[in-house]
Amino acid sequence: MCAIVGVFGAKKASTVAYYSLFAMQHRGQEATGISSANGEKIKLYKKRGMVADVFSQEALENLDGNCAVGHNRYSTAGSESQGDAQPVFAKYKLGEISVVHNGNLVNKQEVRNELIDKGAIFQTDMDTENIIHLIAKSQKDSLVDRIKDMLTKIEGAYCLAIQSRSKMFVIRDRYGIRPLSLGKLKDGGWIVASETCALDLVGAEFIRDVRPGEMLTFEEGKEPVSEQIFEPDYHPCAFEYIYFARPDSIIDGKNVYETRLAMGKQLAKETPADVDLVLPVPDSGVAAARGYAEGLGVPFEMGIVRNHYVGRTFIEPTQAIRDLKVKLKLSPIKHLIEGKRVAIIDDSLVRGTTSRQIVKMLKEAGAAEVHMRIAAPEIKFPCRYGIDTPTKAELISASHSVDKIAEKIGADSLGFLSIDGLVDALGRERTYSLVSFDGNYFAGGNADTPGCAGGC
Repeated sequence: MCAIVGVFGAKKASTVAYYSLFAMQHRGQEATGISSANGEKIKLYKKRGMVADVFSQEALENLDGNCAVGHNRYSTAGSESQGDAQPVFAKYKLGEISVVHNGNLVNKQEVRNELIDKGAIFQTDMDTENIIHLIAKSQKDSLVDRIKDMLTKIEGAYCLAIQSRSKMFVIRDRYGIRPLSLGKLKDGGWIVASETCALDLVGAEFIRDVRPGEMLTFEEGKEPVSEQIFEPDYHPCAFEYIYFARPDSIIDGKNVYETRLAMGKQLAKETPADVDLVLPVPDSGVAAARGYAEGLGVPFEMGIVRNHYVGRTFIEPTQAIRDLKVKLKLSPIKHLIEGKRVAIIDDSLVRGTTSRQIVKMLKEAGAAEVHMRIAAPEIKFPCRYGIDTPTKAELISASHSVDKIAEKIGADSLGFLSIDGLVDALGRERTYSLVSFDGNYFAGGNADTPGCAGGC
């Protein structure tokens, strides 16, 4: 997950970055930060917390300059210190540099060990810090050549925005695992962001997606320069459509809401249920639940109310916090549910914690039967490209049958979307990253690779 934004050629670049990060708060809630460049100096402000709480008007005014890069952090491993917030800033031989990163470098530890052997000193546990060291230690003469040199040494998933005092460089890995969009600001200047919802909020015109393996260079008074660094091997992450992205975003040409609706309709074909009502787990299950209800010809109701002042449980770092927040954020509407056979639709099932508590909640509200349906396949493998599934032991589907999971969560029945059904819903014109479902670690790493260390 995580969100990154890069703004270049705008009068108040840091303010544009702020609103962009606000639009993408759903991608990470642990920490946020922005660095700005005015041609002479890079200024940095980052803290733990939500975007609206971290940045004051004074902080944004101090981040002057026409270039800004920003980041919302979603951690999956490592420490939770303020030092692990991004951007990552450093002074080095060619001047100053700031980096934001969404993804996960699967060869992080190998590269880090080599750097330490050569005398590097690390201040954080983030794989993003590897990038700074690789650029600083490169023997190439120019920053652009140092960046290219760095890219030959890292493997895995990454979208990067790299800021110098006068330029900005944006790179997407050859697999295009994580999304990245390019837009043009109405008052002049350019923006790149993890999701198009950020472009919509700041009134930018969507131009195109950054291509897999592409680097864009932004320089004052010039159009962005595109260079294809790597031959594309396109594998966009299916989880962006299932859960991560906002439903109003367009990820690599596909509207997220429409793909979730299609997943729900396909789920109804594959695992129907004899029920009176279809309910979504708000908010990411809403579109799929609508599709499921339409597929069955059964009424759709918003029978569970979500408290929007409580964060998303899946992206909380510890299990104890997840358990509490499920109870805090979801409340059933009893008069809709009482005496009814209900199908409850969620976007995914990882550990089973949320599902178990939701089923219990619905039955306590008087539901006669609760049939859980998941608009994604069974998650059986850890993802090494930026999803919070650090160990196989945490994945309930890796060690339990569907019937056993239904028993553990207390559901009268349980059904998942098949892998083929997911691909049918997404469209077969491209090859998706389905690693959580099929264990295909095409971009390096495996089930034993250490989890994301903060870059994502």
